[in-house]
Amino acid sequence: MLLYTALADWYPLLSPLENYDEEVEVFGAIFREALGAPPPGARWRLLELGCGPGHIAHGLADHFDLTLTDLSPQMLALAARTCPGARLSPGDMRSLRLGHQFDAVLLHDAVSYLRGSAELAAALATAAAHLRLGGVLVVAPDYVRESFAPECEEGGADDGGRALRYVAFVNPAEGDGYSVDYVYVTKDGAAEPKVYQERHLEGLYTRDEWCAALSAAGFQRIGPPSWRHSEVDRDLDIFVARYVGAPAAT
Repeated sequence: MLLYTALADWYPLLSPLENYDEEVEVFGAIFREALGAPPPGARWRLLELGCGPGHIAHGLADHFDLTLTDLSPQMLALAARTCPGARLSPGDMRSLRLGHQFDAVLLHDAVSYLRGSAELAAALATAAAHLRLGGVLVVAPDYVRESFAPECEEGGADDGGRALRYVAFVNPAEGDGYSVDYVYVTKDGAAEPKVYQERHLEGLYTRDEWCAALSAAGFQRIGPPSWRHSEVDRDLDIFVARYVGAPAAT
């Protein structure tokens, strides 16, 4: 996808760092409440799957020891600049195995690219494989099926001589999921603007499907059900769960 490869250097203008202040506040508070205080002289260990440019991790760096992973090398290069103290590992959230355990795992909007129950189960198995018993998982998809509605998003920002604007049309797609059709316009100094277009296909699940998948992966949901995001002006479902161990075979 262009957004995470050829246009990755423009991503901070498409979605600036300051746009994530609400997520940082909400996710940080959830983790701190669920985990309590770390041992004296230590910090909780947080793994983010699908970290993108590291904008959320940047806001959590003061309270957590960070390990960030992403499928895109270009996104990891941005994350290295945004979160200079973090450990970085390339990898696919459906199959990644780092061989280390963490106190917390975060799957933000990158989880929306999981399409179908097998991919969802694989990503949750990855989260489980990297959590200690009692560790906490936060998953924040863009939509659940019950609250999905077509919409049009727009945004962008300027930075010195560069500027980007985008429009994103969100609509149901054939089968189980939805599409996001992006149009990007970039302007670099005195050069002519450039226009790009691409479609992202994303997965959509009911709340019951999310809860069943979490349970099957060894998680026990501990809430909360949703939170109100002022920028998008709608409630966003969030799934907070504690890892209680692999379910017994039947």
